[in-house]
Amino acid sequence: MLSGNALRHQIILPQQQKFYDYWRSKCRAGKFPSREDILPEEIHQQLPMTTIMERVPAATEGGQARYKHRLAGTGFWNLYDQEIQGRHVDELPIGCRVDYWHKVLDQVIETRKPLVGVTRPNTPNGSHLAQFWVRLPLSENGTDINMILGYDHLAKMSDVPLVKPQSEKIYA
Repeated sequence: MLSGNALRHQIILPQQQKFYDYWRSKCRAGKFPSREDILPEEIHQQLPMTTIMERVPAATEGGQARYKHRLAGTGFWNLYDQEIQGRHVDELPIGCRVDYWHKVLDQVIETRKPLVGVTRPNTPNGSHLAQFWVRLPLSENGTDINMILGYDHLAKMSDVPLVKPQSEKIYA
């Protein structure tokens, strides 16, 4: 998991690359960083759009695990018009995006690998935005993933260049 740098080359935005590089700098001797390794003063520029999420086991056998925002930067107020720290993903006004985020977060935990992507927030204030995100595993013991560090960058959809569908691409 911690070998190679292929994911960094898939990250589009410099802000995300910087955040990913910071996380990588905290990976020591093949071990994942812990929450305590992530120092706010070292990521102060990204802090408003930073999250730390914790996986909460299912309440019943066969139920679905939930994800709780242990930390959520002040920038998320722009999306939700409310505090999201302390709230679970399935409690947020994101409609069908709950399943999307559960799949992303489950994949980080299960594969023990960072993920990056872009989506639409599906919040009342975010319908005109693109949400570029990175989710990075954290571990208290260096091995078992128990939290996920996240960074999001919001951009107006009108500022995001359109990618032509595969059938319309022109090859030299």
